[in-house]
Amino acid sequence: MQKEISLTLTPFEAYKSESIRSKIFQELNVEKSSDLGYRILKKSIDARNRGIKVNLKLQVFINEPISQFVVPELVLKDVSKSAPVHIAGAGPAGLFAAIRLIEGGLKPVILERGKDVSKRRFDIANLNKNQNLNVDSNYCFGEGGAGTFSDGKLYTRSNKRGSIQKVLEILFLHGAPEEILYDAHPHIGTDKLPNVIENIRKTILEHGGEIHFENKLVDFKIQNKKLVGVSVKSNESQNDFDCENLILATGHSARDIYEMFQTKNLPLEFKTFALGVRVEHPQELIDQMQYHQKDGRGDYLPAAAYQLISQVDGRGVYSFCMCPGGIIVPAMTNYNEIVVNGMSNSMRNSRFANSGIVVEIRREDIPNFHRFGEFAGLQFQKCIEELCYQKLSNKTLQAPAQRLVDFLNSKVSGSLPQSSYIPGLKSAPLHQALPSFLVSKLQKGFLSFGQKLRHYLTNEAIIVATESRTSTPLRIVRDEISLEHPFASGIYPCGEGAGYAGGIVSSAMDGIRCAEAILKK
Repeated sequence: MQKEISLTLTPFEAYKSESIRSKIFQELNVEKSSDLGYRILKKSIDARNRGIKVNLKLQVFINEPISQFVVPELVLKDVSKSAPVHIAGAGPAGLFAAIRLIEGGLKPVILERGKDVSKRRFDIANLNKNQNLNVDSNYCFGEGGAGTFSDGKLYTRSNKRGSIQKVLEILFLHGAPEEILYDAHPHIGTDKLPNVIENIRKTILEHGGEIHFENKLVDFKIQNKKLVGVSVKSNESQNDFDCENLILATGHSARDIYEMFQTKNLPLEFKTFALGVRVEHPQELIDQMQYHQKDGRGDYLPAAAYQLISQVDGRGVYSFCMCPGGIIVPAMTNYNEIVVNGMSNSMRNSRFANSGIVVEIRREDIPNFHRFGEFAGLQFQKCIEELCYQKLSNKTLQAPAQRLVDFLNSKVSGSLPQSSYIPGLKSAPLHQALPSFLVSKLQKGFLSFGQKLRHYLTNEAIIVATESRTSTPLRIVRDEISLEHPFASGIYPCGEGAGYAGGIVSSAMDGIRCAEAILKK
């Protein structure tokens, strides 16, 4: 006999399989001598009130074997001799587009400006330890995209864009843990995600697809409003070849792609985006706040996270990419800028918790940049990043920082607490240096968060600038039906860099959509 049931347990009960079994016997009122097994279908933690609960949805098997957990295998074809479809970018949008093309019988040819994940590790280590930046291989560029080495969170609300479950199942089939299929906020972790990405690469290659690393798209040729060719730069040489279909999945930091469109007079649009700082607390303090316990999370709960949002003067101020048990990382893609992001490994066992705290930026907020037209947001973004590097960090990768309460009180921090940011921090008057409208909204937002989370406002916490790559400030326009650029048929703007996604899962779903549009055509 099989049944689906829901249980509400204490963290200790949910941690122990025997405790779960005991609760199942009690819930179903069956004899304890019965042969009983179960599988978790959904799991979430409710920490809103004192007395933390773990909610489980289970499939229970009574007096019969537990059926093996089955995820439908991918039905992939040998596409080695099929018609090619080129993909610029090997992030989630590009990789999942490639898988879908193979399913449909077309050959994906991926062009990636960065390196594979193994070589990319060395460039990231060199960036952290020696402050040596490789502009094409870093936290943003390279196999797997920006999410690979910055956390691997899989939570999204974008279920109208495609099948979230399909994306999670493909990741599971390539080595991601089973927990991503049932956790309320699934997460792989930076230590495990590179292996998953490598396995996806192997699948693409084994079925006849191609992946060319350190091959940067530098131009494309349009005739009669139709794509006819592309130019790719590799090892200082440039190669031109014919191309009829190109999925453009280059990520939110490929600014040269936007400039390419501008040069060719192909329409772009200003897009609302967000910019702010990254705040870091001791993880123990976040655990105490969220779990309402003096001893924090104890032995049976994960590192606590939070999600905060407030409306300030008509603009959203909110937490972004919260990394419990994580570290702050340098996410710049050029030599003259400071950009930070957050990441955590699968265990989330760092002593620190960090989150972006960002402000919604609209065109009317930045009148001094209106002369740049649709590039206003991008120029504002660059201005803040370069300010942090040139004036606040003395042209090093030390990130400008300030104690949280000092920032609220417009006071320079005489010292800074320990931080997870490896290149180091430099005390800076962020309340003076950042634009006044941004400072005002951040300060009011933090005060609002302090009312929602007791002890959140503390000088044990620091803010680090700048969290500026939450999403692209530009959108590459595309037809709503064909998903092609209306003035460049054959180009499919895709994923986060084109302005149609935000994160690993939504980018993957958009990649699948673009692949399906090509298959349909």
